[in-house]
Amino acid sequence: MVSKRKCSFCGATIEPGTGIMYVKNSGAILWFCSSKCFKAYKMGRDPKRLPWTEHYLGKRGKR
Repeated sequence: MVSKRKCSFCGATIEPGTGIMYVKNSGAILWFCSSKCFKAYKMGRDPKRLPWTEHYLGKRGKR
């Protein structure tokens, strides 16, 4: 059975067959729901400071 994954950057649910899998040199696997999340991760942005992420909402108690 195929499982749903969670985006490593924004925390959104990723449907099976979609998203981007990124493998770091250390062997860690990161999943991204969109190129928007992947690019923000590569630029070094903090997900807790971006209002469109679930981490932002959880930090402010609006979840």
